[in-house]
Amino acid sequence: MDIRAGLERVRALGRQDFWLAVLVTQRRSGEPAASVVNAGVVDHPLTGEPVVAFVARGRTAKLANLRRNPRATLVFRAGWDWTGVTGPVELAGPDDELPGLDAEALRVVLRDIYHAAGGEHPDLDEYDRAMAEDRRTAVFVRPEHFSSNPPGTDHEEGE
Repeated sequence: MDIRAGLERVRALGRQDFWLAVLVTQRRSGEPAASVVNAGVVDHPLTGEPVVAFVARGRTAKLANLRRNPRATLVFRAGWDWTGVTGPVELAGPDDELPGLDAEALRVVLRDIYHAAGGEHPDLDEYDRAMAEDRRTAVFVRPEHFSSNPPGTDHEEGE
């Protein structure tokens, strides 16, 4: 699946299932670690290329895993349809400087990712304060590989 088609499939699945994805990283032991995140497709703030992104709370195991091994897989699903996107990760946050992205640009990027992942907030100034207080980090996954079940695959109840 090419990148454009893969990202369109991610968008379609996200719109159907609240932009939830399973994030898979690698623990220090080499074992996989999984968590659920809200993620969406945005343009990278420095390169303009489309990437899959989510926002992570500071000082979490997932960020420690990504700092140690900056690769991840995100799996989006709706019903029995799913698409996984795998690639290298870039981090941008108060504990993960991304050269060329200042504090104001980070504030805007965190909002952009939130909106791309289906978020709506009645008070964006409060959102910005919470993001800063939690030391939130933008996580960008540059798609290198997509995996998926074939479109139209039917599954019966209980399979």
